[in-house]
Amino acid sequence: MRNKEATYGLIVETAYKLFAENGFDKTSLAMIAKEVGISKPAIYYYFDSKEKLIDFLFEEICKEIIKQYTLTVDDLTVNNFEQFLLNIGFQMIEEQEKDVYFNKIFNEYILLATRKEKYMNQLNKIQRGYFENFSRLMNHGVKIGVVNGENVESKSNMLVMVIDNIGNFILTGLELDYKGIWEEAVKSVLKGVRNG
Repeated sequence: MRNKEATYGLIVETAYKLFAENGFDKTSLAMIAKEVGISKPAIYYYFDSKEKLIDFLFEEICKEIIKQYTLTVDDLTVNNFEQFLLNIGFQMIEEQEKDVYFNKIFNEYILLATRKEKYMNQLNKIQRGYFENFSRLMNHGVKIGVVNGENVESKSNMLVMVIDNIGNFILTGLELDYKGIWEEAVKSVLKGVRNG
């Protein structure tokens, strides 16, 4: 018999998968409970509504995204800047290829955000965070001489948009050289500046 903590974790994990596969509207707490192996009334001990479970997952996903894009630039030098930038994209691509549910559930939240302002506000905050962190990263690159300062904000924004769209294409199942695409985007931003 599972303890309460294990059951809670299984509910969250199962909800994540079922919401991703079926969408929020077509997934019920009864479906989640059945998949977990508990009764529908038992699931209310953990989450008293589907909306609370949806909110909880959203908060967890947002925390994970914020942790992922929070970049430390102080240790970056002429010698490691390009590889650091490449690794950001490579890591995101690998994580999205491993977690087949992430983009699906994230798109559910994007749809939900068109109807509920609290989700839209949080998604906008996340997007701004990406843009701000990449801007800080690219401006540091200008400072250390690996990024040309001309149109630095546009270069920064382009990288954010490229990695975001790579995630969207991974969702479609289209097999492309995503790491190669990211590498070309990075090299185009660094083009014309001698490294090391």
